[in-house]
Parts: sequence; structure tokens; C-alpha cells
Amino acid sequence: MEDNSHPWETLKKWFPDLEENTWQELQAYIDLLREWNSKINLVSRKDTDRLEIKHLAHCLTITKFLRLMPKARLLDVGTGGGLPGIPLAICYPQAKFTLMDSIGKKVMVVEDMVKQLNLQNAEVKRGRVEELPSKKSYDFIIGRAVTALPTFFSWVQNKIAKGAKHSPANGILYLKGGDYSAELESSGLHPAKIWNLDELLPEAELGEKFLIHFKI
Repeated sequence: MEDNSHPWETLKKWFPDLEENTWQELQAYIDLLREWNSKINLVSRKDTDRLEIKHLAHCLTITKFLRLMPKARLLDVGTGGGLPGIPLAICYPQAKFTLMDSIGKKVMVVEDMVKQLNLQNAEVKRGRVEELPSKKSYDFIIGRAVTALPTFFSWVQNKIAKGAKHSPANGILYLKGGDYSAELESSGLHPAKIWNLDELLPEAELGEKFLIHFKI
């Protein structure tokens, strides 16, 4: 059971490999997200007091598996309030992140947060990923509960550069809640790996949350 009175101390225990300056930037981001969320609905208002545990911890679980070489290129599709793209850009300064959303007011907010955080390795784009030029390719495309898995896969599969210099190998990293088996069975998709995040971090009480990796 997490301690809501000191969420940052709790997070630091869960993610001991992150450095102090990273935590300062993450805290600045959550402060901005909380401030913006009071004006524009980016995440559920009922989660306002639990952004650190409910949203940030969920996104940071990716850092336990993802190892990026310099100049890695990542695309966050349906970034919403910058999740998971902004926390990951903070944690991986050596990589380049593109944060994409089709909703103009969300893009405006994320642009403001990136500017205020002085995140040099993140750019923000308004649009739909399926309309990106085919010559655009990324090492990883990430998404967090954007749409059904088969739909997401069809949008992004031709926009991933082949390669295995990072760990895991290039592909899709998708944060999915609830039962995913029916979606996978109906689509014939075969993940390379599925991590159960509730087992990884039981104290966070994330519920049925999974990180699914597809190799391309």
C-alpha cells in the first residue's frame, strides 16, 4: 500500500536507479500537469491528488526494462497530458522524443510544459500517427491506453526502424490495462514480451496493468 502523504519518497524507493536531478524535473512536470489539469481535462479529475502514484509510477515502470543508446528515436502516440512521453524524455536525455496528439488543446498544453521544463530532447506534433509520412521511422513507438491493440498496431507498424542495438529490440511498447488476450487472439498478433506491472510493483496497486512489447 503506497503512502500518499509522501509520494515522492515512495517513488524514489520504487525506482532507486533514477538520479536526484531527474526527480526534480519529474516533480516540476507533475506540478505543471496538476496546474494545467485544473483548467483542461488531461487526466481524470478524481486522480488529481494521486498523479504521482497513479500516473507517473505507471509510466516510470518502462524505465525498469528500457535501455536506450544515444540518439534513439521514440514517438509517443496520443500523448494527452504528456504521458508517458514527458517522464521518459526526462529519464532518457540521450534519446529524442516526439509527442503526438490529434487534439489541439492537448498539444498546446504539452508544448507549454516542454517549454517550461526546457526539455531539449522533446518535440510536440499535432496530428494522427497514421498520416505521418512513410519515410518517418522510430526505434520505439509508445502508447498508453490509446485504442485497441490491433488498431494501434496497424497505425504504427510501418513506422518503426528495424534494429536491436537498444534493449529490448526496436518495436512497439504499449501500456495496456485489463484483459488483452481477446484482442491478441482476434488479431493474430504475437507480442515478444508481456510484463505484468502489478506483479512488478505490487505496492503501487496499479491493478491489471501490462507493458506489451512487439518486435517488428
